[in-house]
Amino acid sequence: MREFYNKLLENNKEWVEKSLALDPNYFEDLAKGQTPPLLWIGCSDSRVPANEIIGAKPGEVFVHRNIANMVVHSDMNMLSVLDYAVNVLKVKHVIVCGHYGCGGVKAAMGNQSVGIIDNWIRHIKDEYRLHDKYLNSIADETERFNAFVEINAKEQVYNLAKTSIVQGAWKNGQELMLHGWVYGLNSGFVTDLNVNISSNEELDAVYQLDL
Repeated sequence: MREFYNKLLENNKEWVEKSLALDPNYFEDLAKGQTPPLLWIGCSDSRVPANEIIGAKPGEVFVHRNIANMVVHSDMNMLSVLDYAVNVLKVKHVIVCGHYGCGGVKAAMGNQSVGIIDNWIRHIKDEYRLHDKYLNSIADETERFNAFVEINAKEQVYNLAKTSIVQGAWKNGQELMLHGWVYGLNSGFVTDLNVNISSNEELDAVYQLDL
């Protein structure tokens, strides 16, 4: 255990040295502030690192991650990140990125209890209920799993659009577009799910807030 921990510290030193060798002002410039154009809402899975996937440098992506890349209307952590990104940093894009092989989505498709996370993935189970006719029509289990991963990412994009934070930005004329992606662990490529929302008019009327 100690050896692994010490290796982390050594890796940090090597990274600092390499970064300074390329640019002596690298960290000084980073410390001056951030103006990222993008908020990334992704899964906590260790295999889905936001910056690396899109080739972004530190300072270019504001990141929120949780199990199964969820946008839950009562999650104050996510809402705080979203509010800061939209109203302070003025990001122009928000990407919800799911990934094939997501353990949270897989757990939501079954009945095995996995602890306190049962309460979190209940939100995902609710989505399955809404799309069960389509999903249950897919005979192949892997294809059904992949389809549900895609549906889950799309639903989170719509959940973002339903927030007063996002709708308030649109009302104020702020440029803000929401996107849904899925990342392939076995390929490295992302799939654009073609759910790109830039106004609350694309939501059902019941979700359009009178701000």
